[in-house]
Amino acid sequence: MAARKKSEEPSINIDEVLTDEELKAVANESEPAERKAKPEDGPRTVVVAEDEAVNRMDLVAMLEDNGYEVVGQAANGEEAVELTRKCRPDVVCMDVKMPRMDGITAAGIICDENIAPVVMLTAFSQTDLVKKATGAGAMAYVTKPYEESKLLPTLEVAMGRFAEINDLLDSVERSERKLKETTDQLKETEEKLKKAEDTLEERKLVDRAKGLLMDKADFSEQGAFRWIQKTSMDQRIPKKRLAQAIIAKYGDPKPSDSGER
Repeated sequence: MAARKKSEEPSINIDEVLTDEELKAVANESEPAERKAKPEDGPRTVVVAEDEAVNRMDLVAMLEDNGYEVVGQAANGEEAVELTRKCRPDVVCMDVKMPRMDGITAAGIICDENIAPVVMLTAFSQTDLVKKATGAGAMAYVTKPYEESKLLPTLEVAMGRFAEINDLLDSVERSERKLKETTDQLKETEEKLKKAEDTLEERKLVDRAKGLLMDKADFSEQGAFRWIQKTSMDQRIPKKRLAQAIIAKYGDPKPSDSGER
């Protein structure tokens, strides 16, 4: 009985294989949301950390009026760290004086994890405070009251410096990886060279031992080689060591030995 030929046409409508919602779900699963590249012409994203609600609202309004997208607002350092980890913003505006965790400590965590550049916001201009902030990894600082002419350029500078530093780190990482690859290749080449040298030395010793067997024990060339090969395998003795033993027993005495007689 002839087999039935499969129809070249699909048995169901192709549009019914997956619904629009299912297709969207598959597309969204293809890459984690936080790793998707943001459009180059998209707004800069910011997390604002300020415990004074009025100051925070004013700062958010200033940023949004200038085209920034505020993706998170925190009232303390712990919230700032969590929001930064979650939102992965382009920059963080961090107040120094905050409850539960101060801004410098929070900035240190964010910078250690290399999530985003931090711009410190402070009403204090003491040198020691600035040193602590920069020591924690903050890219820049702005003193209160906030002014667009100072804040906005500072944010751009911080983001630019952060990008440059990460480009440099990537370059260093690539260089280190390339150096490791080169070192591994060199090591592999040295091992191959050493193996080739050992093989050449073994071959020379076997040839000499083979000649001695031919001369001293009346072996043919083929017979001498087979004897060395078989004995090496049967006794589990490396050919090199076996050849050295033959040479030591049947080889000519060293010139120094003959001179002492």
